[in-house]
Amino acid sequence: MGAARSVGGRGGVLQRLLRRLGGLVLALALIVVPCLLSAALPAQAELPQGNAVKDPDAILRNALPIDAPELQTLQHRLEATSDDLRAKRWKPLAGAVTRSQSQLTAQRQAILAGVPEGRRAEASAGLDQLETQLQTLAEAAAVRDRDAFLDSRRDALSTIGGIEALLVGDFSFTIPAEFDALPRLLGRATVKIRTNKGDLTAVIDGYNAPLTGGAFVDLVQRKFYDGLSFTRAEDFYVLQTGDPAGDAVGYVDRKSGEERHVPLEIRITGDAEPIYNQTFEDVGRYKAEPVLPFATYGTLGLAHSDERLDDGSSQFFFFLYEAELTPAGLNLVDGRNAAFGYVVEGMDVLHELGVDDRILSAQVIEGAENLKPHA
Repeated sequence: MGAARSVGGRGGVLQRLLRRLGGLVLALALIVVPCLLSAALPAQAELPQGNAVKDPDAILRNALPIDAPELQTLQHRLEATSDDLRAKRWKPLAGAVTRSQSQLTAQRQAILAGVPEGRRAEASAGLDQLETQLQTLAEAAAVRDRDAFLDSRRDALSTIGGIEALLVGDFSFTIPAEFDALPRLLGRATVKIRTNKGDLTAVIDGYNAPLTGGAFVDLVQRKFYDGLSFTRAEDFYVLQTGDPAGDAVGYVDRKSGEERHVPLEIRITGDAEPIYNQTFEDVGRYKAEPVLPFATYGTLGLAHSDERLDDGSSQFFFFLYEAELTPAGLNLVDGRNAAFGYVVEGMDVLHELGVDDRILSAQVIEGAENLKPHA
């Protein structure tokens, strides 16, 4: 094995983590202390809440490059029922579903008008399905069946996500010409990762991380990861793999004989395109939020060295997010590493994996046509 690259550094994860813990403790203190003193003191200014969305499917829906206010309002209303559901506030839950049904009826034609003509029949069928799912959701709320409500909401949100995906048009930005030789994922791909402990399914997002996602999917197609061990496992932080046998620390191109490098690629929410080989600190945008945040257990990120931002290659990690230790939007890797996808199935398997385990095989099961070998 070569020297393992780490999350933002080669062999420096613990040191980097310790350097930043002081800042995290201070941040948490600034949040907690004003709350404790609020009864005796005037209202205090608080830190921004950061990205509060922790569900990988919701993050992927929000990351789609679309402008569909009617459909997205419907999506966000259903997602926002989580607080009422936890508190068993059934009257507001029933009201949210009723409003969603009314909105779907009133805005159906406006939603369909935003879908490309060749996809409207599929979108119309999806809206029919959504109408049925919302009725089932209303019935679950009426009888106060929490499990049925969760199942029905998951189905409805999945349908909404499918319709939103039909709205995506041509690739939304131009990748810089200096990276023309690199593979790119111009859309999304789903990858099944078989391990000795079970299977994981991950969605790779090329809409917002085309070069990072493209490098990963390209290596999956080459069967590069088949048989590789996990080389780093830190509880509540990362599980890392992708270090090949031999002296190399990344993927070596057979034609050139050189290690293929992938730039640090992060798209900031509201920006038209990613920034390359710069951290949020480098560009002075300390409070920025990435479109693909490290905000949920099983976020996939590309590792690079301490010395350079542009030497990511094959080593990647699963972010082992724990809300109590790394609050959404206040973790230590957003803006310093590139996220490129999310585990959507197999969280129980991910919990069990460590350095004694390995990837048996990785396979693209959907979206392989979105991978292009170069510009």
